[in-house]
Amino acid sequence: MEGARRVTLSAAAFALICFFMPWVQVSCVGIKDSASGLELTNAGDRLGWLIPSLMFLVLVTGLVPFILDQIPALFALIGTVGGGLSAYLMYRERLKPGLSSALIAGRMTLWFWLGLVASLVVSLSALVFYMKQSKSLQ
Repeated sequence: MEGARRVTLSAAAFALICFFMPWVQVSCVGIKDSASGLELTNAGDRLGWLIPSLMFLVLVTGLVPFILDQIPALFALIGTVGGGLSAYLMYRERLKPGLSSALIAGRMTLWFWLGLVASLVVSLSALVFYMKQSKSLQ
C-alpha cells in the first residue's frame, strides 16, 4: 500500500513540474518559440488551471497523515479522478486546432507527453492504492 502511495505522489509532483515546462514548440521560417502549460492556460483556456490544482490537491491529501489514517479513500478518490481529469484536459489541449498550418509547424514537446503519462500514472496508482487498502481492511 505504501508503494502505491509513493508512486502516486511522485507522479503528481512530476506532472506538476511538467505543467511549467514547454508543452508546444512552434517554428516558422527558422524561428522557434515554445509555450508551457502555464502560458497556454493564461492565453485563454481557463480549465487548464485544474491541472496543477488537482495535482497539488493529490499531493496535499497524500502527505497529510490525518487523511491517510482516517479516510484513505479520499486520497484514492482525489488521485484517481484528479489524474484522469488532468490527463483528459492535457489531451484536449493537444487536439485544439491551429497547431499546424502550411507556414507554421507546431508540435507537442516531450514535457507535454511526460506530463500526460504522469497524470495517467497518478490515476492508476491511486486506484491500486485503493484496491490494496480495501483488501487490508477485509
